[in-house]
Amino acid sequence: MVPKSQSVLIHPAKRLGGVLTMPGDKSISHRVAILAATAKGSSTVLNYLQSEDCLNTLHAMERLGARSFFSEEGELTIQGTGGKFLEPVDALDLGNSGTGMRLLAGLLAGLRMKAELTGDQSLCSRPMNRIKEPLEKMGATIELLGDNGRPPIRIQGGGLKGIDYAIPVASAQVKSCILLATLFAGGTTTITEVLPTRDHTERCLRAAGVPLKSEGLRIQMAGCGPKGPRLKARTWAVPGDFSSAAYALAAAAARPDSTVTVKNVGLNPRRTALLQVLERMNARIQVNDRSGPDDAEPFGDVTISGSRLTATEVGGAEIPAMIDELPLVAILGALAEGETVIRDARELRVKESDRIACMAANLKLLGVDVEEREDGMAIRGPARLEPVAGIRSYSDHRIAMSLAVLGTYGVGPVCIHNVACVQTSYPAFWDHLIALGAHVE
Repeated sequence: MVPKSQSVLIHPAKRLGGVLTMPGDKSISHRVAILAATAKGSSTVLNYLQSEDCLNTLHAMERLGARSFFSEEGELTIQGTGGKFLEPVDALDLGNSGTGMRLLAGLLAGLRMKAELTGDQSLCSRPMNRIKEPLEKMGATIELLGDNGRPPIRIQGGGLKGIDYAIPVASAQVKSCILLATLFAGGTTTITEVLPTRDHTERCLRAAGVPLKSEGLRIQMAGCGPKGPRLKARTWAVPGDFSSAAYALAAAAARPDSTVTVKNVGLNPRRTALLQVLERMNARIQVNDRSGPDDAEPFGDVTISGSRLTATEVGGAEIPAMIDELPLVAILGALAEGETVIRDARELRVKESDRIACMAANLKLLGVDVEEREDGMAIRGPARLEPVAGIRSYSDHRIAMSLAVLGTYGVGPVCIHNVACVQTSYPAFWDHLIALGAHVE
């Protein structure tokens, strides 16, 4: 494993291949931690992602009264509160996790208590008015203590009522925030999305015993009142993270003699648009769905065989279904023949970094012909990648891992600085990249 604080040197690789079993899904791990802590009784979680982001959410639930421990085999047990949470004395620190902060803000808004949420410098630069508005419409008092609607967030919760709310941006985090607040609200909440977004929260709520209706872009859920829901303690099996698996798939995609299989990976159709994009770009994909009718989420194995890639265009409804993989699409565009266009992706500008500007800057340093646009970029390939003494991750895990994959396709070594950020989502990334045959030092 590459030490957390170190820069890394990525060497070119003629061939990468192998079989990887993926660690737990980050998005689902957050949601399971919150729902298991809200349930009455003891829940078992298999394959919980032990990354910094997910551990911060778990620690926050412990501060609110839940108890948890990992077995030597990595199995997580969470003793829930039955909805009877403790008021935290100090701010709950979510580190780098926008998902953890927005989901917890929804839960806390429903509780008759005061609480404050904070995080690192990156998290405290991210927009939170998008959750302040619906939570205040429901009856919570929300203060954004940072500049221009940024964290920390101070919450006075309780006394919520259901609302009819049209979310102005395609955001699963905003949707989930409202749904978690509705657990402790009176009346019914109806949410209308602008585009379909990942539905992990809806699936997890149903698995925990909460009925809700989904039809097209509308989700309707009856509130459980101030006493909260009677969630079922259960065994949760977290599938592998598709967004993490995407790096291994991209590492083989443009290599005609490379094959990679990722096992036990989530196959939620609202997360896997990258597979269709890879097929359009001429990669060969095989999917083996191994999930059963009782599984909250579909999962299975994905095998990719590389080829000479051709350019494509991504936009519209595809964007929410691959928002975390868009930096990788830029990487694939640099390797493909023709002009690859990413559009309708303004949301990338308010992630852990401005991913449009940061990816464009790094691609230019590597010799790629790239045009930054307001809502995305155009990449013209295939590029002859230049060896670079130092490129920046901008403390963004998605950028660091995407650039590492691109570095394996170069003609000389590429040095990436500040790779500690990878720990927030995929601590096994470097080990997995090396297992596929990459030379990393």
